[in-house]
Formats: sequence, C-alpha cells, structure tokens
Amino acid sequence: MKNYSFLILLIFFGVQLQAQEKEWTLEECVNYALENNIQVKQTQLELSLADIERKDAIGNFIPGINAQASNSWNTGLTQNITTGILQNQTVRNFSTGVSAGITLFDGLRNFKQLQRAKLSKLAAQYSLDKMKDDIALFVADAYLQVLFSKQNLEILQAQNEVTKEQLQRTKDLVEAGVLPQGDLLEINATLADEKQKMIIARNQIQISLIGLAQTLGIKDYENFQIVDRDYAVFGNEILSNSAEEVIEKAKEARSEIRIAQTNKELAEQDVVLSKGAYYPTLNAFFNYNTRETGQGRITGAVLDPQEPTRQIGLVQATEQIVVAPNTIPTLGSPLPFIDQLYRNDGISYGFQMNIPILNGFATRNQVQRSEINVKRAEYQLEQAELDLEANVYQAYIDAQGAFEAYEAALVASEAQSKAFEYATERFNVGLTNAFDFSQAKIRFENTQREALRAKYDYIFKLKVVELYFGIPVRELKF
Repeated sequence: MKNYSFLILLIFFGVQLQAQEKEWTLEECVNYALENNIQVKQTQLELSLADIERKDAIGNFIPGINAQASNSWNTGLTQNITTGILQNQTVRNFSTGVSAGITLFDGLRNFKQLQRAKLSKLAAQYSLDKMKDDIALFVADAYLQVLFSKQNLEILQAQNEVTKEQLQRTKDLVEAGVLPQGDLLEINATLADEKQKMIIARNQIQISLIGLAQTLGIKDYENFQIVDRDYAVFGNEILSNSAEEVIEKAKEARSEIRIAQTNKELAEQDVVLSKGAYYPTLNAFFNYNTRETGQGRITGAVLDPQEPTRQIGLVQATEQIVVAPNTIPTLGSPLPFIDQLYRNDGISYGFQMNIPILNGFATRNQVQRSEINVKRAEYQLEQAELDLEANVYQAYIDAQGAFEAYEAALVASEAQSKAFEYATERFNVGLTNAFDFSQAKIRFENTQREALRAKYDYIFKLKVVELYFGIPVRELKF
C-alpha cells in the first residue's frame, strides 16, 4: 500500500513539475488562441446562431401540428347538456383535439428565407475566419514582444558584466594613481543606471507574458513561459511581388471583402422577402376534435305525474284543444370515457387564402427600407475594397521600410561595436576618461536594442503582408 501511495505522489509531482516547466512555442500559442480565445468563442456563437436560423428556415416547410386537451368543472346555474334545461349543478366536461396546418404558398418567402439563412451562416463563417486571422496576428505580435523584452534584458545583462569588469579595473587604476577618482564615480553611476534598466526590463517581460497569457485565455500567469528562441529573418520573397499583386490576392482571399459581399447579398435577399408580402398566402388545415362529459345520458322517457299531458295545438273550427303525452326523460349513468370520445369526435379540413389589400403601406415601406439597405451594403462593399487597398499598401510599405530599417540598424550596430571596442582599448590604457567610455557603451547598447527591435518589427510586418497575400494563418512560417 505504501508503494502505491509513493507512486501516486511521484506521478502527481511529476505532472505538476511538467506543468510548471511547460514552455510555449509561437505555433502552440496561435493554435491554442484559435481554440480558446474569448473573442473567437464569441464569434463562434454567432456561427451557431446562424445555424439555428437555417434550421428555423427549414422548419417553415414542415407542417405545424398541435394537440390540446382540457378538463373543466362548472358549478352553479348552467345548462344541462343532456336535457337542455338550466339548473344548479356541478358539471365536468373534457375535450381534446389535434390540429395541423401547412403553408402551401406565401410568395416563395419560405424558399427565400432558407437561402438567406444559408447566406447568413456563410457571413458568420467569414467573420470567424477574420477574427482568427486578427487573433493570430495579435498573438504573434505579443509573442514577439516577449522575445524582444527577454533579449533586451540579455543585452543589458551582458553589458552589465562588462561594466562590472571595468569597475574593478578602474578601482585598481584609481588606487594606483593612474586614473582620477571621478572615473570611478562615473563607472559606479553607469552600473546603477544599468541595474535600474534591468529591473524595468524584467518587469516588462512579466507584463508582456501576462498580456500574452490573457490573449490565450490562460490564467496561470506565474507558470506561463515561452520558448526562448531566436527567430531568424527570412521569407522576404513575398516582397518580390508588387503591391498591386498583393492587393489582387487579398481581394480574392481576405474575409473583409467576403463579409461585405455576403452582406450585400443578404440585403438583396431581404428585398425579395419584403416583396413576397405582396402575394396572397395559401394554407391548408386539418382539425380533429372530440369530447366527453360526466353528465348523465337519456335512457328513456316516462309520463310526468304532475302534468301527464301538454297542449300542442288548437282546432280552429271546433276550438278543440289538441294534447299529447307529456314525458320527461329518464337519466342514466354516462357512457364510458372511451365510448364517448369515439361517438363525439369530428374532423374539419380545408384551405385558407389571405389576400393582402391594404395594410397602411407597411409592405411598401418595408420594401423601400430593404432597397435602401442594399445601397448601403453596396457602399460598404466599395468602402471595404478601398480600405483593403489602403491597408495592403500600408502593410507592404511598412514591411519594405522595416526591412531597410533592420539592415540600417545592423550596420549601425556593427559600427558602434567597433567604436566600443576602440573606446574600451583606449580606456584600458588610460587614453580616455570614464565618461567618454560610458557614452560609447550607451551608444553601443542603443544600437543593439534598436537592431533587435527592428528585427522583430520586420518579422511581424512581413507576416501581415503574407496574410494579405492569402497564406493561411496556420501556415505562416516564423
């Protein structure tokens, strides 16, 4: 038993350790966000609603069938349904029935409604695709921001190690009388400034990680980590295409245009649906009803002992009164429940046509509203095309500019690296003071940081162009 308990503990702690050591790649983050991001889930709900709307449209072709049943008691002065006499009594009555109806013609609105529901579902799917593209880019940007923050910290830490080495060397030179005390103070100030920058950089890493985790829908911020990977700059072949070529691809592949086009088709379908109200509607119906009562039934008749005869007429010639036997019904127990339902049932069936004549211009006004919505949808489609062109041009130019900025940053970093090496050599032999050395070091750090920022900025902007070019989000290469 102890061995089993020990094994369970090992498995438990192993799982916990594995959960804590989990490091997310960019591909894993994107795939996880596409399944778990709240905005994606909300858009998926719209798709589910559109599917329900399609089912509603299909249901319009199915007959409507309803059943009803009631059992009631009436107490007081009511008519005896057996004798037809008003009397004080308590009567129980039961009735039941089934009715069915189906629309045979309604101006083809049922068919048009089904077509519209299919378009609505298609529009919802395009919206979901666009949301996934937006979330994937947002995740990629947040992920690259974390990497930039981490590598920025590595740069600061590496430079801090250089500063510590120079601090010790400067102490030795000051004690030997080779360098003035001011150089040591300058190095100490530089060291303190670097510590402050490293604290800010660590905080920025945590903030970036939390932002990425929230985008993914992960709440365990403390144990959330990403893979420390240095992404290379590659794949700029996409920029060999002209901006016009990218725009044409975007118009074919991007969801923005598909959404606007589908909304225009929906608006046109609404016009057809509105005009369908001008036509008559033809419905078929069928009803079956039966009833049962707890009231007694007539089983025979006997002479009324109080008044055995009753006058039924008068002979005008002789003024002789004509009489007949005055009988009263005798009541027996009601028939069994099933027998009454069988005897008292009945059916009705037929057709019903409704012809619209005048409804306060409601139909005409609705048609005009729908036609206005078509024009609005056409303008929105035109605007979507213009916006897409502008966004593609902007993304294309941004990617080109980011690549040039990255190349320039590499050249500047290389130049400052050599300048820093030269300043270090001069400082080590006492030919330059600590202030000039610190300034050279700061310039070198800045160019390293700028090269790193330009690198990730270019990678992200290149992926934006690739998405516009029609590359699926799951196939983007980093």
